[in-house]
Amino acid sequence: MAQRIDLHLHSTCSDGVESPTHVMEVAKAQGIDVAALTDHDTTSGWDEARAACARLGMTWVPGIEFSASLDGDSVHLLGYLVNPEDPDLLEEAGKTRDDRVWRFETMVDKINADIDGLSRDFVYSFHTEGATLGRPTIARALVDLGVVASVSEAFEEILAPENDRYFVGHYAPTIERAIEVVVGAGGVPVFAHPWTADRASLARPDLTDSEIDAKFGALVDRGLAGLEVHHEENTPFGRERLAAIAAQFDLIITGSSDYHGEGMKPVLPGAHTTAPAMFERIAAAGTGSEIVWA
Repeated sequence: MAQRIDLHLHSTCSDGVESPTHVMEVAKAQGIDVAALTDHDTTSGWDEARAACARLGMTWVPGIEFSASLDGDSVHLLGYLVNPEDPDLLEEAGKTRDDRVWRFETMVDKINADIDGLSRDFVYSFHTEGATLGRPTIARALVDLGVVASVSEAFEEILAPENDRYFVGHYAPTIERAIEVVVGAGGVPVFAHPWTADRASLARPDLTDSEIDAKFGALVDRGLAGLEVHHEENTPFGRERLAAIAAQFDLIITGSSDYHGEGMKPVLPGAHTTAPAMFERIAAAGTGSEIVWA
């Protein structure tokens, strides 16, 4: 039986709601054999996740998800097998995390001006010390107050980038710079969920097919190694286009759940997976850190 591989999971070290240990336990319960922890702009959960995988008999893959920007919009870049001590990686991830604090508190203050009870102290009560601050924490507070019914609803309405009254951006390197950092740290850069309907991506109606292909080609020239094709938020048409683009440029194709824990995105580990042959390409290309094989 082929191994089941999920290369995009989040814990309380960034914007997930479960510890690295529990995330790996859930992945194991869902039949995952190979798992990567890819918290936003941090590798602080690696040791715990690695130990959990060793205990559970799973293969451990070190990863990170960089916040980045593309044409001024927020996008994400997955980096596998990076060196966690690389100076450029530490600098860029640190700048992003630091700016997230200002952005987080500014958004909370804006919303609290209209919604009683959403004070900084209240929202921080949903935050795990040391974790990356982000909109999911605000969303959980809004759910607790009964303002919205779910985290997804909060993202679709109050916390949506289109909501100029509340949304605030944060520092992030360009995706070109993020690719450079991941490659420089010995890692394998994979564009996360690049063709969605409701968040920034390359699925833009103002671009022709040839223009979109050219944009991906330019990123490949910078070192982009793969595309996260099989992801819940990519549109069906987008998955077809991404698969064709991956074939055109001989890119690695990944699939994953982007699991954030119970009560967050309604997707469990293994909802989408990466083919073993594609995982082998990642394993062969990364030099910054090591996979721990089961």
